[in-house]
Amino acid sequence: MGEKSKTPQFALIPKIINGGIAGIIGVSCVFPLDLVKTRLQNQQIGPNGERMYTSMFDCFRKTYKAEGYFGMYRGSAVNILLITPEKAIKLAANDFFRYHLQPAQGPLPIVRQMLAGGLAGFCQIIITTPMELLKIQMQDAGRVAAQAKAAGKTIPKMSATKIALDLFKKHGILGLYKGIGATMLRDVSFSVVYFPLFATLNDLGPRKTDGSGEAVFWCSFLSGCAAGSFAALAVNPFDVIKTRLQALTKAEGERSYSGIMDAGIKIMKHEGPTAFFKGGACRMIVIAPLFGIAQMVYFLGVAEFMLGIKRG
Repeated sequence: MGEKSKTPQFALIPKIINGGIAGIIGVSCVFPLDLVKTRLQNQQIGPNGERMYTSMFDCFRKTYKAEGYFGMYRGSAVNILLITPEKAIKLAANDFFRYHLQPAQGPLPIVRQMLAGGLAGFCQIIITTPMELLKIQMQDAGRVAAQAKAAGKTIPKMSATKIALDLFKKHGILGLYKGIGATMLRDVSFSVVYFPLFATLNDLGPRKTDGSGEAVFWCSFLSGCAAGSFAALAVNPFDVIKTRLQALTKAEGERSYSGIMDAGIKIMKHEGPTAFFKGGACRMIVIAPLFGIAQMVYFLGVAEFMLGIKRG
């Protein structure tokens, strides 16, 4: 019998439940900031340098004034509905691949940690892509409608259900996977950076006194915040491209893109390199508590408690 047989058996169901609970709590806390991030990333600079929002705070203020408190949660229903499987897949898949990539002796090498994270990011795109596609339409609807109104036009109200059905009727199931390449690029690269960095930071903190060898809660929280913020900023250019590609409704005069390369070239040409970091600070603020809360809830082992499973 090898060394791996002495380790606790990998329990997938509790990890999926923990990931789902963590995702719902995290998203509910940070969704208004995520909406602001989407609008900033989709905003294109006019020919004379005009823009609808001058900063994150300006976007937040104008959105709240025009659409109210509940307007800040536009698109949250589809996100909360799908965030459970999305976060469950992401967190559970990472642990699954780390478990199976663990060598017989010694710690998990950094390259294998990155591989496990990348594979986890790849697994989640089956849920993330349609979730992000529908969420972005709802989040950006207010900005597009406001610009249309200023131009003397009106845009009919939309719902996530109507958007999904229209896409399905026109393009089949693949219609819900518009921008999957950019989503994969963002999520795989994010997970490659995030999970090894989180594991490294988490290992530096104090351990619980129950003999489990796990870090204390506040350490998992801070490690999740720090790793999430760094990874979010590192892959923000991919997130900008993904957001632009998945925006189905454009405001008057805004450019369309045919793919990842076309979007990258046009954004660089017309808006400069700083455009790739639009919403970067907002995304860092979103991701930090999102993953901090996720990791803390995940390591609390709520599912194990609910299922009566003793944590080893």
